Amino acid sequence: MGILAKPTLASFIDEVGARAACLALSRDPNAKLTILLFPPGTGRPAYVAKVPTTEAAARSVEREAARLTDLAACELGAASTTVPRVVARLEHFGRPVMVTTALPGRSMLAGYHSWRHTARLASVAADLAAAGAWLSRLHSATASGSCRMEALLDGVAEAIRVRFGARHGTAADVACVEGLRRRLAGFSAPTSVVHGDFWPGNLLVADGRVSGVIDWEMARLNGPAPRDLARFAIAYSLYLDRHTRPGHRVPGHPGLRAGPWGAGVDYMMNGTGWYPGLVRAFVREGLERLGVPGGCWRDVLLADLAATAAEADHAEFAWNHLLLFRRLRSRS
Repeated sequence: MGILAKPTLASFIDEVGARAACLALSRDPNAKLTILLFPPGTGRPAYVAKVPTTEAAARSVEREAARLTDLAACELGAASTTVPRVVARLEHFGRPVMVTTALPGRSMLAGYHSWRHTARLASVAADLAAAGAWLSRLHSATASGSCRMEALLDGVAEAIRVRFGARHGTAADVACVEGLRRRLAGFSAPTSVVHGDFWPGNLLVADGRVSGVIDWEMARLNGPAPRDLARFAIAYSLYLDRHTRPGHRVPGHPGLRAGPWGAGVDYMMNGTGWYPGLVRAFVREGLERLGVPGGCWRDVLLADLAATAAEADHAEFAWNHLLLFRRLRSRS
């Protein structure tokens, strides 16, 4: 008796009779196509298919399918309706394809890049409030123990040493990561479900609330809860100057000029004005909600920059994070 072939994406589309719409391809070196599937007579998608373009992307798709399967068995409380559910595991030209339920809402990133969105206190405050409220619900539902805050940097120093050790200045970066780890070891935080890539591009919003969170491949069922808090603050600040010519003032932010990569993060951590105050308060209050002294906010953000340098798939993106970590640690 022969081995049964895994169902294909084409056969699934035929079975549900769906119309397909392919979203723009990511610039990630191991990109995945995202295909929205619309059942007959409907105006919104019911399913989302992720199709890998490389072998590394295929492993990523399989990893996310496994994480979402694990999450489906967890008690997520009010956050449960915001997490995609795996409905099929297929293949396309020999590579694995994951099909999940589609979630409602508009990407927070689309709003972020709309005209003067990040120049206005009210719109930024609304984004931070929505993200913070979702994290609070997730942490409340999934808190499962505690860990030393140094867990934010588990394996990071060695990963940076291996990845960038041949480049000038890396030894000092590694030493700083190890010192940062020692400082954070004096504090503890809850463990909970951690998304791992909690940034505006992975959040869907509707009516001022987070209605969906996507891309769970980096998730952990039992990780340090502050990680997502830090990742959001850094990622939100990273693109503040995206639409401003180099050397020019960024609208709405008198203390920020478009300049070196990560200028918005430097401004958030070291600048003055409504924006740095708002985001630093978001991090401090989030830490305090988790029982961590708010005064740790700077070390927590530096730890996340180092972690991204160690873990990011895109080599240039990772290197830029390490250079930004280098600049900011010198000002600590």
